[in-house]
Amino acid sequence: MIQSICVFCGSSRGKDEKYLQMAKEVGQELLKNHLRLVYGGGKVGLMGSVAETVMQQQGEVIGVIPQFLYEKEVGYEGVSELRIVQTMHQRKALMAELSDAFIVLPGGLGTLEEFFEVITWSQLHIHEKPCGILNVNGYYDLLLQFLDHSVNEQFIRAEHRAGLIVEENPKRLMERVMTEKPTMPDKATWVLSQQ
Repeated sequence: MIQSICVFCGSSRGKDEKYLQMAKEVGQELLKNHLRLVYGGGKVGLMGSVAETVMQQQGEVIGVIPQFLYEKEVGYEGVSELRIVQTMHQRKALMAELSDAFIVLPGGLGTLEEFFEVITWSQLHIHEKPCGILNVNGYYDLLLQFLDHSVNEQFIRAEHRAGLIVEENPKRLMERVMTEKPTMPDKATWVLSQQ
């Protein structure tokens, strides 16, 4: 059962107001479905917007932030629980441990790195949790094209690409993340079969 969803997203707002609006809609969907938000603990950008939306209506939010970022005054003290860790590695491990599913909104290098790690863990069967992409305003179109290219070049298995849930609408994404069971086959078996 999905009770907590980890949201990866930017500490920036982006240049289009659609990004901020979609972040707020994701917060609303978490509330409607009585889901706990797990996120990076910041109070700025899209991540701050998602957390603030949930907190304004008495939802539950767990933020996880490393000490060095907290000291730069970007930690969101107003969340239900703010866990301060020492390293980025500890942050990601704890966020993954606390979450039953993962979704990514628009963001930069850190957002992509966090999401690709949990996708990699899924294909290695370290976890069996849904991974979804909210493709706001076509933000991830080129990334999805690249993943398809990687499938064509046989560096990514088609089943692994298909295991990603991709939607443009927050409500539809949340519905699929909550109901679809991940279908990622084990990568190690596939790699050995290619030798």
